[in-house]
Amino acid sequence: MNRLESFAGVGSRAAAATPPGLAKRVRGLSDTAIAWLFITPTMLLLLAINLFPLIWTIRLSFTNYRANRPNAPVRSVGLDHYVTILNDPDVWARMQATAHFVFWTILLQTVIGFALAYLIDRKFRGHGFWTTLILIPMMLSPAVVGNFWTFLYQPQIGLFNYLVSFVSGLAPSSFQMLGDVTLAPWAIIIVDTWMWTPYVMLICLAGLRSIPDYIYEAAEVDRASNRRQFVSITLPMCLPFIMLAVLFRGIENFKMFDLVNLLTAGGPGSATELASITLKRAAFEAWRTGYSSAFAVIMFVMIFGLANIYVKALNQVKAR
Repeated sequence: MNRLESFAGVGSRAAAATPPGLAKRVRGLSDTAIAWLFITPTMLLLLAINLFPLIWTIRLSFTNYRANRPNAPVRSVGLDHYVTILNDPDVWARMQATAHFVFWTILLQTVIGFALAYLIDRKFRGHGFWTTLILIPMMLSPAVVGNFWTFLYQPQIGLFNYLVSFVSGLAPSSFQMLGDVTLAPWAIIIVDTWMWTPYVMLICLAGLRSIPDYIYEAAEVDRASNRRQFVSITLPMCLPFIMLAVLFRGIENFKMFDLVNLLTAGGPGSATELASITLKRAAFEAWRTGYSSAFAVIMFVMIFGLANIYVKALNQVKAR
């Protein structure tokens, strides 16, 4: 009661301190107008942070501007940057490497994440402890994860090589996960899967927990087997959550940069050079600002277009 009285006292003092003219104008506003009054500053801030850089990037993509030559004359080049990028076989090779990375990370994270969520949903003894333990990789910084796995992948002292040696019988120093052209793409796939599978698991676990118990009880009355319940109840009702996890991870992995840059920096050669690494090199190593802006716009259009198509499919699944 004392706390309520103190809040009332604060409200009374705030009302007394409000200028009479402003108080009359506020009292005359509708609830919708008051809501817009509070929302507008945040919306303007978000537009300034998100919309202005996008418009500025699109504008620069049609020019020869270089960030390291701010005083040089800027001229329009039209669609030259876009034509150059779309006709460059190296760019398409980077897109192919990106597609390989996105496909396998999403596949592994979805399968493993859903399997972990299904096991934890059984609520066995100690499931809370194991859930917390599984979530730890997701809570770490990408810089920490990159340095940690770089050490694990060391061929002489890395624990990963010794684990593979124990299972396969190969000598620990006979292969290099980060130095081999064939193994390096799989090395970053393993790290990203280890780090972000818990995120997929959480979303799938939310989907499993949202299924009402009475549906399973009705299935048991009809003598449906566990496999039949999984195929007919669990998987279809959890499918929208699985698709949502795929959408989030697909968007993030398409623009993946930090882990790859820390682990391989695009090497060896260009085996792990994703589109984001190529964009970074064009923008901050070659200082081709106009070219890199066009590259960024193309990537944005690709992600935005594919995400919109996927969201329509997701809405159709949810509407069933």
